[in-house]
Amino acid sequence: MGGAEDAPRAAAANGHGNGATVEEKLDELRRLLGKADGDPLRIVGVGAGAWGSVFCALMQDAYGHLRDKVQVRIWRRPGRAVDRATAEHLFEVINAREDVLRRLIRRCAYLKYVEGRLGDRTLYADEILRDGFCLNMIDTPLCPLKVVTNLQEAVWDADIVINGLPSTDTREVFGEIGRYWKERITAPIILSLAKGIEASLDPLPRIITPTQMISNATGVPLENILYLGGPNIASEIYNKEYANARICGADKWRKPLAKFLRQPHFIVWDNSDLITHEVMGGLKNVYAIGAGMVAALTNESATSKSVYFALCTSEMIYITHLLEEEPEKLAGPLLADTYVTLLKGRNAWYGQKLAKGELTLEMGDSIKGKGTIQGVSAVDAFYELLSQDSLSVMHPEANRSVAPVEMCPILKALYKILIKRELPPDSILQAIRDETMYDPRERIEMAQGHSLYRPSLLGQPKGDAKA
Repeated sequence: MGGAEDAPRAAAANGHGNGATVEEKLDELRRLLGKADGDPLRIVGVGAGAWGSVFCALMQDAYGHLRDKVQVRIWRRPGRAVDRATAEHLFEVINAREDVLRRLIRRCAYLKYVEGRLGDRTLYADEILRDGFCLNMIDTPLCPLKVVTNLQEAVWDADIVINGLPSTDTREVFGEIGRYWKERITAPIILSLAKGIEASLDPLPRIITPTQMISNATGVPLENILYLGGPNIASEIYNKEYANARICGADKWRKPLAKFLRQPHFIVWDNSDLITHEVMGGLKNVYAIGAGMVAALTNESATSKSVYFALCTSEMIYITHLLEEEPEKLAGPLLADTYVTLLKGRNAWYGQKLAKGELTLEMGDSIKGKGTIQGVSAVDAFYELLSQDSLSVMHPEANRSVAPVEMCPILKALYKILIKRELPPDSILQAIRDETMYDPRERIEMAQGHSLYRPSLLGQPKGDAKA
């Protein structure tokens, strides 16, 4: 594949974006940001998981040949060693791709991979990322990237920061970044790719999303922080499988950025509803873990998986009615994102491995070759929020007030399996086979027939309309 030193995949994009050339799109964004001639637009990725690395590689491929006008860098922590088995597999990947092999030889970088395979040298994650190999996605070589391991050096003068961190790391890392930005005169633009949430119970139960964490940690106004998400798999996007995504946030930046990010194979739409789309990105990860468990426990039974899908989507629809005044608008994006995650996402994969006994909960939720399994912390957060009595709803059969989580048996089962560790993974089957369970359609009808909306869950005063 083309790299930082080639103009390649890049300029193939010469006509995308509503007829504008790559350079015209870059010039337009530079003008909006007030960049002077000779001062490159600085795009910095923070976090080098699969999606974060692919996103920066897409920017490098599209715009990196315009060196005088743009600079793309990515930060990752130093010191992460590549184990011997991964080094051996990486060597196989390199030799199976003639273009990658030639590129490494041309860059005088091939020998270290030979030594790594033989065990004569320890390779490091930041080192191989410079050559285009993401530790969480070894089988998909990227273009070479400019990697920085010093966080302050990476971000202090950045114009656009891409948050590729897991939601569980976002607050800590951006808290550190906030200290480096205290003297900044102008706020950068931050584009978050993170799908996950935290729960805050005091003074009222509410959800905290990664963009809110970033704003609180850095002081950057929320109008400068956007979220990008959609039904896609990072490796497939880099391999030019047709995909779409949605950038959400304030009017000021989302339309210009949507245009800047759009490519022939990667269509970016825009929407003003930032927080709700972020939350939905976290919600589907919850149920993806359960889907993986069901698939493994039933030997990929199509019937069992469809039963689970009907039940989990009814729970998700119920939860969206609590979070959103007009939840119907979210049905398409949420189901599409859920569908691709069930097919090929890491959360479903994690559920499968747990059910098969190939992984254990004691191993934690950061898995070699996959990164952080965001659904685990999301299960905890959604359960804690929806178990609060202050959010009580009317139970249709018991005719009494209950916490919303009582209407979500799968969420309850996942909490007992993953967080409390009271039940084994195969108990998820009991949750979907309960003879006393009512038709999932009834849960949907109940959600539609009652005023469930709780604006406080997304930090909005009652009665406030969304932008």
